[in-house]
Amino acid sequence: MSLWKQAILCLLLAVAAALAWLWYYPGSNAFLARIGLARQTVASTEGAPAEGQRRGPRAGASGPVVTAPISFSTINDRLTAIGTGRALRSVVVNPLTSGTLREIAVTSGIEVKKGDLIAKLDSESEEIAVDRAIIALDDARTKLDRIMALRTTNTVTVAQQNEAELALRNAELARREAELALERRSITAPIDGTVGILPISAGSYVTSSTEIATIDDRSRILVDFWIPERYADLVEIGSPLAATSVARASSQHQGEITAVDNRIDPESRTLRVEGQIENPDNRLRAGMAFNISMRFPGETYPAIDPLAIQWSSDGPYVWVVENGTARQKPVRIIQRNADSVLVDAEFSDGDLVVTQGIHNVREGVPVEAAGAPTSSGSRVVRAEGSAS
Repeated sequence: MSLWKQAILCLLLAVAAALAWLWYYPGSNAFLARIGLARQTVASTEGAPAEGQRRGPRAGASGPVVTAPISFSTINDRLTAIGTGRALRSVVVNPLTSGTLREIAVTSGIEVKKGDLIAKLDSESEEIAVDRAIIALDDARTKLDRIMALRTTNTVTVAQQNEAELALRNAELARREAELALERRSITAPIDGTVGILPISAGSYVTSSTEIATIDDRSRILVDFWIPERYADLVEIGSPLAATSVARASSQHQGEITAVDNRIDPESRTLRVEGQIENPDNRLRAGMAFNISMRFPGETYPAIDPLAIQWSSDGPYVWVVENGTARQKPVRIIQRNADSVLVDAEFSDGDLVVTQGIHNVREGVPVEAAGAPTSSGSRVVRAEGSAS
């Protein structure tokens, strides 16, 4: 084949490829608009006779176009999580000294007040030490009284008086020390609360590390739960929450946030939060599981039918029907749902987007309603220049 025939053949193939690109590529009109050819094409289409429109550059429209209205949906307005309850205060009671457990004054499950007797250790030696300290104190006080009487006649010196006063103060300290040692032989409740199961019985030898009892203050229940990091800036101390017992769905309680951790867990990308709920009937216990729910203002975005989303080299876009004319509008996808796609773009409630028959739509081409809305809210319209 001669060189000029090969050149003509290559030229014909290039023209055919360009026409196919203009015909089938959805973003071709945007490209033509950027280089200043789209307006001329539209003008030539609008100025051509009806028969010519079917054979012109926009003759690709061959059927009806289906549109759907845009709605708005709110996301990140509700938070649900599973939390674990714990007592407002929980204390493990240990003796301060070692000895034999002589008596346990409480039973499991009873309510105690701060200072109530829990158990007693053997205290014979401590009682003797207290009696001895009292005797020494009385003797020191008597000596001081005698020296003070002799001091009026200058029979004793000032140094002797000071020694007697020092001996009296030391005797007082010795008595207080003996009484403290005796007091520590009695184990008392450090807080108000409910006594748990007692792990030890009377007669056992205990040390300062031996657990005597556990006491839980269940007047209020603290609930620890973890939230996704996207809610971190929405949760504040004092924010309301609702807690429902996992074991009993009818047990619903209102509360508030009492503490928020100062960092995000880098592994789970969650934030630890502490809530507090009331427990007036004392039926809630530490360790119970709760369904936590919170409400927030949320973020509202346009919700578009997934079929309306198209893609070009510049990213996603949709065809919008504005005043009966098709316009291409770029969007940014926020969230994909089963029946809609949330996007970030400027829309008005009720705007229509093309969902079917995308190949029939061109930038600036008018579309007309060809029927009533369908049951799903979609509307069948006809693009100008489409076949009847």
